[in-house]
Amino acid sequence: MQSTDDKANGIVNGDYTHIMYAGEVFLPELLPELQSHFKVEAHKEIASLAEFISKQTLLNLPDAILIEVDEEGECFQFVEKLKLNTLLREIVIIFLSASPGQKLSQMALMLNVSDLYISPIPVKDLCIRIKFLIKLRSFRPRVSGAAVIKLKAKFPIKKRIFDLCVACFIFLLLIPVFSLIALLIRLESKGPIIYRSKRVGAGYKIFDFFKFRSMRHQSSEDLVKLSKLNQYTPTEGTSATFIKIKNDPRITKVGAFIRRYSLDELPQLFNVIKGDMSLVGNRPLPLYEAKSLTSDEWALRFLAPAGLTGLWQVSRRGKGEMSERERKKLDNFYARKYSLRLDLAILLATFRAMRQNENV
Repeated sequence: MQSTDDKANGIVNGDYTHIMYAGEVFLPELLPELQSHFKVEAHKEIASLAEFISKQTLLNLPDAILIEVDEEGECFQFVEKLKLNTLLREIVIIFLSASPGQKLSQMALMLNVSDLYISPIPVKDLCIRIKFLIKLRSFRPRVSGAAVIKLKAKFPIKKRIFDLCVACFIFLLLIPVFSLIALLIRLESKGPIIYRSKRVGAGYKIFDFFKFRSMRHQSSEDLVKLSKLNQYTPTEGTSATFIKIKNDPRITKVGAFIRRYSLDELPQLFNVIKGDMSLVGNRPLPLYEAKSLTSDEWALRFLAPAGLTGLWQVSRRGKGEMSERERKKLDNFYARKYSLRLDLAILLATFRAMRQNENV
């Protein structure tokens, strides 16, 4: 059920699309309709908007920015600076103006603004346009000139070499830890030490995914009964894309310990060595989660390698307040921007995020 706070922030029917508005001339007539579709944050002045954006994290960045064109041209300077920032340049930007003009059109074109609306502004059309532009941006290919996304993932050879060297080194270093965990699992409960499940990785490749077993054997049959404990809240009228159970009663005592310190993930080093996964990437999904991400803009996440760790793990892992949209935005961001430098930064941050604060 939708909360009162969500309604006050303009979040309707589970839509967490976040837009920011700069100006006050058109705002009174546009705001009611905008709030029925999006979460809207309004600023009267460009300076206020610029200061606010400069303090935001990746998760809090808006999907789109609507800007009323001012006579002093402050909006042009703002957009010009925005385009110089790698994290901000792909935000959908739409100019709103009281009157047309050749100079205005030229500036909008030069600044690569997504669209320009002249008063009177058809607000329903504007809402449709915003949604389309956001989806179009999410589908934008990594290689310029490509007409469509081809779900055949090919990654830099240096990433593969890095993965192999680091994964083999860590595995050899942690052989005693592997042996101790295996012994504890065997002593506590019956069943296999290594849990295997089918997962979907880059390019929708299906592979066997390895983890230390942390639950009672054959406990997956209880998943439907525990769906009410899912930390991801589904959109109204739909089922949740991701499933993560809070305080899962199926977890064993040893399982709770190795999960808390992410030790259950260690067998995935074999997946990295085999080439199914990378050290850093988007989390490979179970089949029941991946099947709901094949027909909309979120399919972009599958153009990135499947990873043992990633942006989700180091930024919001284990935090119940994270929405599905926030997680999907992180996945799509990595798919567009991944590099060896970013991978190194994520790996360093992973050690701080390994201990989970919640039992999920």
